[in-house]
Amino acid sequence: MSFSYPIPSTPRVISPSPTPSEASEAGRDTYFAPTTRSAAKHQHHKSPEPITEEKDGDGSSSSSDSSLDKRARTRSRSPGLASIGPAHSRKRRTSGLTPVKTGKKAAVKSESITNGHPVSPAGPNGHLAPYSYSTLQNRWREFSRSPSPLGLIPLHRHYRYLIHKHEIPRKALHVSIGFMTLAFYTNGLQTSAITPWLLSALIPCAATDYLRHRFQSVNRVYIKCLGALMRETEVDGWNGVIWYLLGAYIALRFFPKDIGVMGVLLLSWCDTAASTFGRLYGRYTIRLRSGKSLAGTLAAFLTGLLTAILFWGWLAPRTGTFPDDPPGAFLFTGELGLPHQLTQYLGWKPADATIGGAAALGLMSLWTGLVASFSEFVDILGWDDNLTIPVLSSLGLWGFLKVFGV
Repeated sequence: MSFSYPIPSTPRVISPSPTPSEASEAGRDTYFAPTTRSAAKHQHHKSPEPITEEKDGDGSSSSSDSSLDKRARTRSRSPGLASIGPAHSRKRRTSGLTPVKTGKKAAVKSESITNGHPVSPAGPNGHLAPYSYSTLQNRWREFSRSPSPLGLIPLHRHYRYLIHKHEIPRKALHVSIGFMTLAFYTNGLQTSAITPWLLSALIPCAATDYLRHRFQSVNRVYIKCLGALMRETEVDGWNGVIWYLLGAYIALRFFPKDIGVMGVLLLSWCDTAASTFGRLYGRYTIRLRSGKSLAGTLAAFLTGLLTAILFWGWLAPRTGTFPDDPPGAFLFTGELGLPHQLTQYLGWKPADATIGGAAALGLMSLWTGLVASFSEFVDILGWDDNLTIPVLSSLGLWGFLKVFGV
């Protein structure tokens, strides 16, 4: 059966994003009215990118729509992802339309994108950056002896400037031990009578510190009772009182009377002065090493010099000796001289190689200040300065007087 009218062909459906060939055919067969500039600009930003025709190996265009690898998707208009290229773009999985390519390297997680350009965090870029909290905290750790953040000891959080920053209760105890030492000295109490008390206090303090590190309940009670006298670094470490007692015991037990007393005085006053002035004025002076500034070292030097003048220039002559003083209790007797071998080598008389009075006191005080500043500045294997200051100071004074003492 034939029809008088021919059957029309299947109409061709034009997609919203025409291919280049469809656009050219439409341009030849269809007339479009003129478009204004504003409308063209609006249409340019509104319409998606045209679909690119993919060629087969022989140059003909592929008409197969069954492969998911050749289905088109609108390109992202994000300026950050559009300008960095496919190598650094973030891989996304969209319902199976975009196949995951494993051959390309995934984006580096540490890279940050700023205004469409990758910025590497390593290396300076020539611009100043504001201080962050971590930067300020690291700067504070270089000058502070309380580097831990607030919160380990509750009293440090409530009394931030009194206890945590300036350590007023701890420094008051530190300084008071020096005055107690002078009181014992003026009352005639010998060092041999003090050392057993120091040892009897050292053993229970060390045992308590060991127990609080083993049991958290003991540590909490310990911190609650003695937190005002502790540094936050001592929460998980040994308390400084242990090293203080050990250093004072060594200085008073193994050195002459005046050297041992000076070792405890330098520990009590020079360390406190160095810590106080270092925290107040250390930022205005050069840093000698981590945690040590020129201001703190100069404070230790001046305090040691004044302490020597006070003890050997005024207190020791005024107090005098005691009947039960052991032989050789005082190495500094007010005179200094060159060694006998050096005097003979130079051909001098003993009187010419000896000084006394204010000159000897001044030279001895100057050496004491140098020894105090050095013992406070030096770091020996990370040991606590409550141990190193009295031991090194006593060794320095004892060696100097053994060589130049008369």
